[in-house]
Amino acid sequence: MKIGLVLDDSLDKPDGVQQYVLSIGRWLAEQGHDVHYLVGETKRTDIPNIHSLSRNVKVRFNQNRMAMPLPARMKTIRELLKREQFDVLHVQVPYSPWLAGRIIKAAGPETAIVGMFHILPYSKMVTAANHALARWARAQGSLRRFDALMATSRPAADFAKRTLRIPATVVGLPIDISKFAGAKPFEQYAKGRTVMFLGRLVERKGCQYLLRAVHRAIRAGQWPDDARVVVCGAGHMADELKAYVARHGFADRVEFTGFIAEADKPRYLASADVLVYPSTGGESFGIVLLEAMAASHGVVLAGNNPGYASAMAPRPESLFDPRDTAAFADLLVRTLQDKKAAKQAVAWQRQHVQQFDVAAVGERTLEVFEQALRRHQS
Repeated sequence: MKIGLVLDDSLDKPDGVQQYVLSIGRWLAEQGHDVHYLVGETKRTDIPNIHSLSRNVKVRFNQNRMAMPLPARMKTIRELLKREQFDVLHVQVPYSPWLAGRIIKAAGPETAIVGMFHILPYSKMVTAANHALARWARAQGSLRRFDALMATSRPAADFAKRTLRIPATVVGLPIDISKFAGAKPFEQYAKGRTVMFLGRLVERKGCQYLLRAVHRAIRAGQWPDDARVVVCGAGHMADELKAYVARHGFADRVEFTGFIAEADKPRYLASADVLVYPSTGGESFGIVLLEAMAASHGVVLAGNNPGYASAMAPRPESLFDPRDTAAFADLLVRTLQDKKAAKQAVAWQRQHVQQFDVAAVGERTLEVFEQALRRHQS
């Protein structure tokens, strides 16, 4: 099968949608399929069959930084599609009318269009923007070309139905479990206990709520003497967060690593006794939670937003309200102290994450592709 993975954004950065595109693309290629990447402005050359089809401008959307394509040349798109004759175009949704929308409209009648819906809105403004994009796609005519739509989670599928008016099949997000299972912890974290945050230092990801909860536990005399906090990531709040821990006198208990490379991520995750993701919303699923589970050493705790709740089901005791500082602090201390409960949680995580291995998600994705092709050709 010849498959084109369509993404308006660049493949030059390691964000969630890019990770999905690269993971599923790599697996499909390993199964013998001819995989191409039809993307926005991308400079990397280490991936075969990249077609960079537009210039991009950087914007903020759903409290993420992303690249939005400028209008792509229809002549270039038509020439590519005529030359490659794709069986399936797999479009990442929501999409821009200026790149993915044009690719869909230019696709030949023999090509099936399958979407993957990735988003849950963080605000009313983002919700309105998604409705506006959907109206634009309907007016452009590209939505009519979809033969199937998938979604990362049930909440994302429900939002897709409300905005696009297309039912979606929930397939989940894929991770390569082999990259994380068996990762060796860093030696500097061998002594004592480690609570870890790994993510961008922006409001939505909630690192500030973790630090407030730790500060409360320290003030109450509940925080273990041998417990440290390791904050992995970069973002515009970095200086503010460092100033907070310095101002409240517990900078000696918090390490800020800055940005960490993808290659180092498994070892950081494997070094933690507790992995904390206090996002307040805007998460369509939570691939970061799956990566943490696959590392298999620490207990994963997640902010109680719809996407993360979907990833953690059926284990609601691992969810918390990041803004409830007292309850959050109690949960952190309890998780650090209760070794029996931690052992049970890690055992559940190891079993639960298997259904999201790239091979399992890949097989479900191929089923949707094949059904879409049959539907398209009938």
